[in-house]
Amino acid sequence: MSEKTAQAKLDSLWHRGCQFLGSRTAILGGAMSWVSDRNLVSAISNAGGFGVIACGAMTPELLAAEIAGTQAMTSKPFGVNLITMHPELEALINVCVEAKVTHVVLAGGVPSAGSVSNLRKVGIKTICFAPALALAKRMIKNGADALVIEGTEAGGHIGPVATGVLAQEILPHITEVPIFVAGGISRGEAIVSYLEMGASGCQLGTRFVCAKESIAHPNFKDSFIKANSRDAVPTVQIDPKFPVIPVRALVNEGTKRFSEAQREAAVRVERGEVELKDAQLEIEHFWAGALRRAVIDGDVENGSLMAGQSVGMVKTEQPTQDIIDELVNQAVQCLGNRRSK
Repeated sequence: MSEKTAQAKLDSLWHRGCQFLGSRTAILGGAMSWVSDRNLVSAISNAGGFGVIACGAMTPELLAAEIAGTQAMTSKPFGVNLITMHPELEALINVCVEAKVTHVVLAGGVPSAGSVSNLRKVGIKTICFAPALALAKRMIKNGADALVIEGTEAGGHIGPVATGVLAQEILPHITEVPIFVAGGISRGEAIVSYLEMGASGCQLGTRFVCAKESIAHPNFKDSFIKANSRDAVPTVQIDPKFPVIPVRALVNEGTKRFSEAQREAAVRVERGEVELKDAQLEIEHFWAGALRRAVIDGDVENGSLMAGQSVGMVKTEQPTQDIIDELVNQAVQCLGNRRSK
């Protein structure tokens, strides 16, 4: 198959995803706190992908400034990732509405039907995470316009099921909305495999950490470049009575301190000094602070080095445009070689 024909095949495979996102490729940038800011998000969108701002623990005022800053750097579509447990979620949604954001990703829990409805009423396309088939169906019933299914190979907060298993469980049974696959993806060949299974596109996070436009500290990027896939491991839940979402990261002193923080929080809940929900929110603030120390300050010993298992394939710092082009070229070559054989 000629390169032109292979490119046409790729365009056909992710046409639905591109139409939904309004981008040249159906490659989403995973929202990474402190990393996915206006610089990286605009670079991804300008390169033909779809950047997503990581709101994280931002206040409404900070989010409004970040959206405005991103809009000043790109005329292409981009999205905003909102954490459902954020205490000012409704105010953050209003910020997105006022800024005329086109897409919002609701993450960090099961969003309410009301949150999804409020976004859809004003024409904002809503993307939700679905870690199981039953939840995928529930999200669609609640009005989600698209889904992300993310496997345990991903960096940061993760679920228990591998990407390949989730894809087999969900893709054959959900056709109502576009689905984007995430977790452990770093090459174009993998993107093709999920597109051919029925996905509309893929989401990549770890692959973009070492983009030149990423503001991540040189120490943080260096840790990624030196790491092997096996170095990115999930945290362990210390107390079954104090459930916390596991986090995949490169092991360092910060990982050990999380275990200590988890023990202390569990004890406080047991003593009745704090409500379970509040203690869990404290853990999220712990991660936000630890991640900032590593990403912004460059403290790679005591900060959090959240990374997916695909970190082993991140070998150098590259312009975002080169990363997108490389992924597309790998996908095209994969399709071309397969047909030729």
